[in-house]
Amino acid sequence: MAVDTDRPPAAGLTSAEALRRARRGESNAAVAGTSRSYATILRTNVFSFFNLVLFVIGVALLGLGRYSDALISVGLGLINAMISAVQEIRAKRKLDRLQLLDRAPVLVLRDGAEVELTPEEVVRGDVLRVRAGDQVVVDGPLLDADGRVETDESLLTGESEPVAKEPGDDLRSGSLCVRGAGHQLARDVGAHSYAGRLTADARRASTDRTPLQRRIEFVVRLVIALVVLMSGAILAQAALEGFTLLRTVQITAVLSGLVPYGLFFLIAVAYTAGAAAIGARGAVVQQVNAVESVSNVDVVCTDKTGTLTTGRLTLDEVVPVGGWDAAAARAAVGAFAHSAGTPNLTSAALADALPGAPLTVRDEVPFASALRWSGVVAAEGTWVLGAPDALAARLSGPELAAVVAERTARGLRVLVLARAAGGTALRDDDGRPELPPLEPVAVVALADELRPEVVESIERFGAEGVRVLVLSGDDPATVAALARRAGLDAGEPVAGADLDALDDAALDRLVARSTVFGRVAPEQKERIVTALRRTGGYVAMIGDGVNDARALKRAHVGVAMRSGSAVCRDVADIVLVDDSFAALLPARREGRRIINGIAVSMHVFLARVATQGVVILAVTMLGLGFPYSPTQVGLTLLTVGVPTLFLTFWARSDEPDPDLLGDLARFVIPAALVTAAFGTAVYAFLYQRLSQGLSDDRTPAEVIAEFESYTGLTYGADTDFTEAAATIGAQTGLSTFVVLASFILILFLVPPTRFFAAWTPPTADRRPTVLVAALLVAFAAVLFVPALSDYFGLTGPAAPVFTAVLPALASWFAVLSATYRWKVLDRVLGLGELPRRG
Repeated sequence: MAVDTDRPPAAGLTSAEALRRARRGESNAAVAGTSRSYATILRTNVFSFFNLVLFVIGVALLGLGRYSDALISVGLGLINAMISAVQEIRAKRKLDRLQLLDRAPVLVLRDGAEVELTPEEVVRGDVLRVRAGDQVVVDGPLLDADGRVETDESLLTGESEPVAKEPGDDLRSGSLCVRGAGHQLARDVGAHSYAGRLTADARRASTDRTPLQRRIEFVVRLVIALVVLMSGAILAQAALEGFTLLRTVQITAVLSGLVPYGLFFLIAVAYTAGAAAIGARGAVVQQVNAVESVSNVDVVCTDKTGTLTTGRLTLDEVVPVGGWDAAAARAAVGAFAHSAGTPNLTSAALADALPGAPLTVRDEVPFASALRWSGVVAAEGTWVLGAPDALAARLSGPELAAVVAERTARGLRVLVLARAAGGTALRDDDGRPELPPLEPVAVVALADELRPEVVESIERFGAEGVRVLVLSGDDPATVAALARRAGLDAGEPVAGADLDALDDAALDRLVARSTVFGRVAPEQKERIVTALRRTGGYVAMIGDGVNDARALKRAHVGVAMRSGSAVCRDVADIVLVDDSFAALLPARREGRRIINGIAVSMHVFLARVATQGVVILAVTMLGLGFPYSPTQVGLTLLTVGVPTLFLTFWARSDEPDPDLLGDLARFVIPAALVTAAFGTAVYAFLYQRLSQGLSDDRTPAEVIAEFESYTGLTYGADTDFTEAAATIGAQTGLSTFVVLASFILILFLVPPTRFFAAWTPPTADRRPTVLVAALLVAFAAVLFVPALSDYFGLTGPAAPVFTAVLPALASWFAVLSATYRWKVLDRVLGLGELPRRG
């Protein structure tokens, strides 16, 4: 964007010109909120495909007077929508509050005088006064300098050292002036500035659905499609038979009962419980599906400073040179460190490690990135501490190159302590810092302090097959050396500048073989994460600065340190409250436990759905009435609802099944076909026996009276009494068989002994067995307590039911065990040929 030059920049703009530019939209206005409005969030969550199906079912049930069933159907849809919408609205509010720039007033030249304005009142073409301690709020060149100007750009780039700026150099919004003062021309403002673009990128809504969520959505959509087709066939048959209201109610009950809408609710509960468990281990989950998502991670990208390291320096060694002995050299370094009037990370590390009495300081030159040295003039002499190359031209005495090179290769920060003769000054006649002739005293090596858990965590990530990459704004060689200390095979480090000339294919190849990337800008970090995703990686990005925000947003899982910037924390999916890299490992285990628990629950859910569907089709085709009533569908609380809740929470944190969909088919298809076959046989047997018995005049009066109370019809007066009585009796037998078979299916999934281990090896966990026993007691109460059996639309306990159900159950167990052990249906249906990836 061009800048007007019709006015001398030093005079600034007039108030009138500034007003005109503000009206043209050229002000430094804060970046607007996220793209999705509250209305859009509510609309997309409430009226999703899944919820629309539930709402249609609910409206149909309302029209038929099935108010409780309608409430369940519509209620679950609204609960699911509410959970999703609340999560997204919470994230939107956090992102809308996100601002990279402070709101502190700034000094602007207007009408030839300095005035104090808010950052939003600055317009393109303004001239701003920038002083030490000020945040730069716009992009543009430095016009003049009062002393040496240095800016801290670590918030933007990750570069830990201040950057010297000369007139003509660009100052970037979001950086901090740490030294000197000057005037800056506002060239890029608002959304066009660097901070504005970073803020807009950080605010993008970018929530990935996890693999498990995608699988479950696929399964539910498939079930819905099959249920609609099946219900259409039953509806057509009902129309041919007269289309009674009773049959319509039964069809809508099928629609409501067979759709496994409880899976979504179960996932929400499991994610919430998992988030609480992870929180107790040092990781706050801000995006609930990150609980599961983190367990899929096979690539971890991490920043260096603040993530692998503490941000502090530690003294590695002091090497005496020039005839100084070790004790004297250490004492000299300690005295210098304790004499610093403006302490920095280096002097603080040295002062912590070495004792020493402060010198009697007469003059001091503080450290500056442009000088790369600091010094004091004291009664005890003139001392300088600085980078070897910065002092080299003024040093005399022994050659230091080999000593310095050996330690630099190990990733250490190397400084030289030197002494000038007498009380030599450190400034020229104009007061500017100037080095005198020096003699070396010691080579000082400092190391970035690794977080204590980093080495072990990286080793454990490697053992689990997780690749770790380091993306840093620091020098590639320094980062590589630190990566080696952390236990990584650093290989050949890559400089960020080398990435710009690469196309996507070349970048993919480079990222596949490299571990350390240094001097990388935020945009380059994002490109690296994108390349990893493009090549099939499931990526977690760990960072603590604004420069990491874009990469965090692009990763499958964004992880922030609590001590990092607010922007980084706000865009992250997970925040490590103790800044501990190791907290991701228990988070991975918790995610695996959730995946395994929901996978087991999907087996239970889909076995029930498929069994009921096949039974309904078989019984309807046989013309033996309808096998289920809406009230009997409520028994799924015992066969599915309660078991899946406990099984999800009791799951182990083993490696998740990579072939989940294939194994679902291998378990569910045999279970559904065998269970439905025996269930249909039980239903048909009882239906025919009761039909014949009730048609016989020898039926006991007390039996007839019981069936009159069950059906509400009168024997001999209502022509459909026999059919209704036979149906409810057969339904009781079918429901009893299917419920008991469902309990045993749980033991197939988590077998307590080898007797049940036809599908999977036995487990030492006895809690599922205790759960099955408790469920048996609960179901016995349903059968034997009249109030409960009436509520669920069942007859009371009767000998014919048990004489039909128990032998069928024993035969069912033998057949299904053999089917699983010998993989009979795998061979017959070719299930062994299904893809082995889920």
